[in-house]
Amino acid sequence: MRHRIFIAINLPENIKNKLITYQDNWPDLPIRWTKKENLHITLVFLGSVADDGIPEMLKVVEQVTQKHNPFFIDLNQICYGPPKKMPPRMVWATGKSSKELSQLYGDLQHSLLDSYLKDSIKTEKRSYSLHITLGRIRSWDFKRINPEERPIIKENINFNFTANSIEVMESYLKRGGAQYAILKSFPLTV
Repeated sequence: MRHRIFIAINLPENIKNKLITYQDNWPDLPIRWTKKENLHITLVFLGSVADDGIPEMLKVVEQVTQKHNPFFIDLNQICYGPPKKMPPRMVWATGKSSKELSQLYGDLQHSLLDSYLKDSIKTEKRSYSLHITLGRIRSWDFKRINPEERPIIKENINFNFTANSIEVMESYLKRGGAQYAILKSFPLTV
């Protein structure tokens, strides 16, 4: 059996509660909003991983987390994403990637590529972009909106929290949208 796997930083409940309130700001936007319980920061999307690859992948992630301390994450804007993509595909909460976050991301990518999973995982060629997907725009409906009537989404926010752990998550595609389950949580401790 194969599993849709990604590695993420889950958000504290108070940050999820703050972010979810912004979904009411654009009632006419053709979008499928992310459920509050699904809000997270994706670090690495592994894609389809076979049953026999999961123990090795968990071992690699655990080894990486043991080299990293908890760190702060600052979220500073809600905007369309990805940047410069028209029509936009999503509404994001974004933040500046810290040195600690960049190092954690790089270590995960490098370690997973060095493992025997290297042929079965997807790695990113572009640089890491800290974002939380608040919703996915229905592009066909968005294109039908007169450009002058499209909402401008550029809200400054100031939300921050400490990332104390990372989670290996499994995504289940359901009729009502994706559902996520934590396979294993790893504390960040040196």
